[in-house]
Amino acid sequence: MPINIPNNLPAYSVLNKENIFVMPSTTAERQDIRPLKIAIINLMPKKIETETQILRLLSNTPLQVDIELIQMASHVTKNTSIEHLTKFYKVFDDVKDQRFDGLIITGAPVEQLPFEDVDYWKELCDIMEWSKSNVYSVMHICWGAQAGLHYHYGIPKYDLPHKMFGIFPHKAEVSNYPLLRGFDEKFFVPHSRHTEIKRIDIEKVRELKILASSSESGVCIIADHTERQFFIMGHFEYDRFTLANEYFRDKDKGLPINLPRHYFPYDDPSQPPAFNWRAHANLLFSNWLNYCVYQQTPYSLDDLEAVR
Repeated sequence: MPINIPNNLPAYSVLNKENIFVMPSTTAERQDIRPLKIAIINLMPKKIETETQILRLLSNTPLQVDIELIQMASHVTKNTSIEHLTKFYKVFDDVKDQRFDGLIITGAPVEQLPFEDVDYWKELCDIMEWSKSNVYSVMHICWGAQAGLHYHYGIPKYDLPHKMFGIFPHKAEVSNYPLLRGFDEKFFVPHSRHTEIKRIDIEKVRELKILASSSESGVCIIADHTERQFFIMGHFEYDRFTLANEYFRDKDKGLPINLPRHYFPYDDPSQPPAFNWRAHANLLFSNWLNYCVYQQTPYSLDDLEAVR
């Protein structure tokens, strides 16, 4: 089964051209099954790009998935049209009385600010608190992972001397964990961030478990003791050219930026980068939907309290 998204969402035509099976809302409404309800808190400035990347990965599953896109009411987005946001996005007040099988909180380009200085921090805290009782499983990505670890466990983030920027090799630290089922011994993950979470702080928290890490980019995937909260420091969802676009954007602006590591062949930015993380990105999201959400969440979301 495919993801169920509005027919006129820009991602619909993009994914159709890639031969990815997406289902228009009009067809999904006729099917007599209980689809998974997944909400996406999209904090990235280029929302259409991010929603397309994440929807592409959520579609690689036999499960039918209904998507709810959510923006911050307390933040004015400058890089996505008001028309698009009005047509396809809701705010937290619109959904706070609903329940969801899964929630994805994306990254955001605010990591160099203290958490409390982010203009939508209070609203995001309200959402993370709400998720404890209204969502079965939550996936936090990059700054969203740092925000989640800080809110739920008080873990700090630290400025890096140089941007963690590139495609880095990783290894699993826990054998046969459902989220990493089928992963190779070494797998690659894109990173693009100015801050980090330190292993020593995570290891102080008994409720947290490190699932995967890199000798270069540090801790990457963390799970909580309920196996329902996941914190992912990298950007599995990135496209082949996302890091290239970031590099050339900053270079054209005259900003200090190093070449992304392990990305351009022979460190030559005129060469197209290899897309060597796509398979594991698809596997991560399909594992999350299947093993961590579909096979665990109650059939009736009214029963969420019974499984906490």
